[in-house]
Amino acid sequence: MFLKNKKQINKRFLSYSLAINEAVYQMMSKNKSVFVIGQGVKSPWYVGNTCRDLLKKFGPKMVMDTPISENVTTGVGIGAGMVNMKPIVIFPRMDFMMYALDPIINEAANWHYMFGGKANADVVIRAIINRGGEQGAQHSQALQSLFTHIPGLKVVMPATAYDAKGLMISAIRDPNPVIYIDDRWLYDVKDHVPQKIYSVPIGKGAIRKIGKDITIVAISYMVKEALIAAAELRKQKIDAEIIDLRSAWPIDIPLIIKSVKKTGRLLITEAAWSSGSISSEINSQIARQSFKYLKAPIERLCLPDCPAPVSKILEQAYYLTSKDVIKKVKNILNYV
Repeated sequence: MFLKNKKQINKRFLSYSLAINEAVYQMMSKNKSVFVIGQGVKSPWYVGNTCRDLLKKFGPKMVMDTPISENVTTGVGIGAGMVNMKPIVIFPRMDFMMYALDPIINEAANWHYMFGGKANADVVIRAIINRGGEQGAQHSQALQSLFTHIPGLKVVMPATAYDAKGLMISAIRDPNPVIYIDDRWLYDVKDHVPQKIYSVPIGKGAIRKIGKDITIVAISYMVKEALIAAAELRKQKIDAEIIDLRSAWPIDIPLIIKSVKKTGRLLITEAAWSSGSISSEINSQIARQSFKYLKAPIERLCLPDCPAPVSKILEQAYYLTSKDVIKKVKNILNYV
């Protein structure tokens, strides 16, 4: 449920998942060095419809479905990125990226620095968060903060279909490694997506709703929940400003500071564990740089610091919704 402006009326609308598909399709058509490699890239069960028709159009040499060997697959992709190819390495579940940390962190992230900028690992690492549905602790993790900790890696997390396409194109165009994280809970979200090739700048957030009472910084699918909450809060005469972070690293701190100067209150929300999170980093930087503008302590709304449950009933308590956002906002506004 993203807000539409007048310019969006009568425009083409596309789902989040098909926006990713269109970005990859167009960039592969335009640039013969772009290829896709990963487990299950030809199976909707693994990657939804984000790779639809790629194999049919470009063939198995450019759309490589690999065995279950994340470390080797990633090493092949990163190696190709070092010799003038442009791989998109796909992990159908972010959980299993743990097997590939060595080539991502020790090699890809450091390459540009180790060679004084004269060599680079030109690769997109696409990780899918796929949770809910009683999938349990090993198939539900959102590990973005781990990668934001590593110098040399950019991390993007689109929340709209428009950004899903634009950030994928930016990631492909970037000469250094970009971690592109999409959430399957957003795959059916639709909004205006131009058919032409366009990019969304990495490291720049976006204001999704203007407000004056509190700033809510949201990441990935929590943007959708924050907007639902803002609509409900509006009925109660609480005017929230919603910032979609879009890039988990680098973080658009200047945009957040500008908003906090106006509202004096800040809530940060992401569907990941609270300790050591991106929310923690934002909290720290805003407290240090904008303390004098704050009317209340900064609050975070994240997942509990425990593994995801299997039980459907426990999942309902574990995952965040707009109702949790509303409750947290009211607590902040009641601070004296």
